[in-house]
Formats: sequence, C-alpha cells, structure tokens
Amino acid sequence: MTWWHGEPEAAVAWPAVPMPRAPEPFPDESSEDDLLGAAQAGDTGAAHRLGRLYALRGDRSAARHWWERSAGAGNIDSSYNLGIWHEKHGSPDEAITWYEVAAGAGDAEAAVNLATLLLEQRGDVRGARHWFETAAGAGSRPAARRLALLCEDVGDGAAARDWHHRAASAGDLASAHDLAFMSYAAGEEGQARGWWEHAARGGHADAAYYLGRLLHADRDPEGAETLYRLAAKVDHPAASSQLGRLALARRDLRTARAWFERAAHFGRVEDQRMAGFVCVELEDPGAASHWFGRAAASGDPESAYNFGLLLIAEHNDLRGGQHWFRQAAMHGHHGAALELGTLRSVIGGPAPDPAPWNADQAVPMWDRPVEPELIARAELAVAAAGRRGGAMLRLTDLTEILGTWDLLTRRLREPVDVAVWLTEKSGLHAGAVEHLASVRATLLRPGTAPWPAPGEIEHVLATSRQLRKRLGLS
Repeated sequence: MTWWHGEPEAAVAWPAVPMPRAPEPFPDESSEDDLLGAAQAGDTGAAHRLGRLYALRGDRSAARHWWERSAGAGNIDSSYNLGIWHEKHGSPDEAITWYEVAAGAGDAEAAVNLATLLLEQRGDVRGARHWFETAAGAGSRPAARRLALLCEDVGDGAAARDWHHRAASAGDLASAHDLAFMSYAAGEEGQARGWWEHAARGGHADAAYYLGRLLHADRDPEGAETLYRLAAKVDHPAASSQLGRLALARRDLRTARAWFERAAHFGRVEDQRMAGFVCVELEDPGAASHWFGRAAASGDPESAYNFGLLLIAEHNDLRGGQHWFRQAAMHGHHGAALELGTLRSVIGGPAPDPAPWNADQAVPMWDRPVEPELIARAELAVAAAGRRGGAMLRLTDLTEILGTWDLLTRRLREPVDVAVWLTEKSGLHAGAVEHLASVRATLLRPGTAPWPAPGEIEHVLATSRQLRKRLGLS
C-alpha cells in the first residue's frame, strides 16, 4: 500500500502548464528527410511527427510551423500540442483557440486544459463547466473531479456530489475523501465512513485520519488508533498527536512523549505544550523548557505560564518567569496573574497595568478536560465547515461549547428539558440558551441544520461563559 501525506496537490491545484500527453515513438534522426518530404507533399501525420522531432531538438519555431500546418489540415494531436506550446510560452488566448479545435473534435485532454484556462484566465465559469462536463462525459476522471470542485464553488451541491461520486468510483481518492466530508455534513455517517474507508485503503492519509476521528466520536478508540497509525506512517502530524493522547490516557508516558514530539516538530503549538507536560512528568525539565518555550513564543498562554514556572524553579530566573507570566496573564491566564502579584512582592517593580490581567475582566480560559468523543465531533465540524472556502471555525471554541454543556448537565439524573432547566437556573434569556442547544445539536448530529457561522459561535460562546459564571463553574 502506498501512503502519502494528505491530498495529492495535483488533485486540487491546477497546474499553469499541463504536462503533454505521452508521446508516440519518435522517428530517429535519419528519417528527417523522409518526414520533411512527406510533410511538404501534404501528409499531415508526417508534419505532426516532424513538429515533434523539432520540439525534441529545442527548435520551437520549426515545431510550431509544422504543427500549424498539420493542425490546419485537421490533425487533432497537432492542435492539442499547439495548445500546450502556446500555454507554455505565455500565449493563453492562442492556447485556448487551439484547445477549442481539439476539444471540439472530441479530445478529452484538450477539453480539460481548455476548461482550466477559461476558468483561470477569463473567469468563464459557464464555459469551463461545459468543457469539464464534455471531458468527464468522455470518461476523464480528472475532469470529473475538477467539475465536482467547480460545482461546489458555485454552490451546486447536488451536482458536486454526483461528479465526486463518478470520480471516486473511477479511483480518485481525493474525491472519495471530499465525498465523505459532504456525506458527513449531510448527516449520512454510514456513507461518510464508507468513502473514507475507500480512500484510506487506497493510501489517502487524511481520509485515514478523519475516519479515525469518526470512530473516536463513536466511542471506538481502538478502531481509531488503527487508522491514526496508518496516517502516522507518513508523518501525519494530527495523527501523531492523537496517538500521543491515547498513549497518555494509558499512562504510557514515553510513548506519549515520542508521538507528541513527532507532532510538535511540525510546529503544532498544542503538541509542543503537551510534549512539555509529558517531559515534566518524566522529570526532564530541560526538554520541558524547550517545548514550553517554543509554544510560549508562538503565543500560547498555558505554555507561557508553565515556562515561567520552570524558569523560576530550575534556574531561579525571577525576571524571566515574570516576563512569561505577564505574557500569559495578558491572555487571561488566571494562575499567571496570581503569580505576577506574588513576584511583585518579592522583586518589586512598577504596579501592573490596571486591567489586562484582571481575572474578573479577562475572557475566561477554558481549561477543563473534555470527553475525547466531543473533541472529535468538534474537529470533524471544523474540517467539514471549512472546506472550499466555508466558515472558518476554531476547534477551541467548539470544544468549549460542547464541554460547557457536558459540564453543566452531566450530573442531571432525572429526565428534564435541559434548555429550560439551564434557563431557570441561570436566569439567562431562554432564546440564548436555546440557541446554544441548537448549535450543540448541529455539532453532534450533522445534517440537522447548516454549520454555524462564526458570528453564531461568538454569541453561543458568550452564552456558555455566562452559564458557567452564573452556575459557579467558571
């Protein structure tokens, strides 16, 4: 099985200069005179081959001359080659003209290249869609995929699913992966699982990872681990992170450290922080300082706080600790704000600014543990909603929303209308609590409503924080 990291670039990024089709055998040098004589006598096949011979030598002008003579007499391969020639040499309008000739005669590759140029050079969505459909109808798998993506971009979801299905059924793993996401967003988890499995078996690392997240969301961590390992074989950083968390849950600290550090090397701040925590547990303060320091430099307040603690505990560096506590407190870290007050009484210095790290005014940080299946649902929602220029949601926000509801309701024993109960207990407006309940339901049961917009998430986050504060759980 061949594995690679993520989706093959060629599946989504359309090359500015397409590769020409596989050539027919070239005549050797000694046949040039015969070809020239035949071409001058009107043999279009000889003119085409002569053009290719000159192209191989690097004589671009001669190649173009003979292809134009051959194409003018109806040779489709020469028309296609002229399209490639003009595209390579910065003449897109001429390339479009020759691709139109070849595509109009039924050449599927020319139709794909023509559609690509119409879209990229002229923004002609209708023309591009027509030629992609022409090529896809002739059996071109790349055309079916590009047509599916084009349909997604213009909001034609039904057509997009149909073309992704055609491409995926013909072996396009990237379309199988996309089809899985579209199925998940529609609430069709069985379909999503099937397409992710299909793509993962073929070697699509992202598909293996997200199938693992779906299994994790369905409370099957053992099955998820198998998929994460497949994705991690090609250094999928998120898969390495999940393997670290599973090892940590088993208290296998050395394995957890190896996986977190593997993910952390990709610059993932959350994994740098987790690597720091595990190194503390393993009594390796030097490594812990390294990882906390890297994450703190990227703006992570929890890492800044812990880096400050280590600087003071291991090196008696009070000034350094104060600096990182200040960075953490500026982002609302309550523990860092308390440590700053203690340090000021020890080393002196000016009074802190009046508000930036006031715990009553700062945005409360969510630092409570959340069930792994809820985090998996939040991550699937982020990935599904953000496809093809969709809503850019933050995993931390969705995790806080789901975690807040779970925290506030997990001790309820009798069947109750939870939204009504929370409204009565908190005194918040019923509409705000119902909105929170609705967004939560969408995250946990996709397909019941469109994915929430970022503005909705802001409102629901505010409600979540007010609920925690009023119920004494901030």
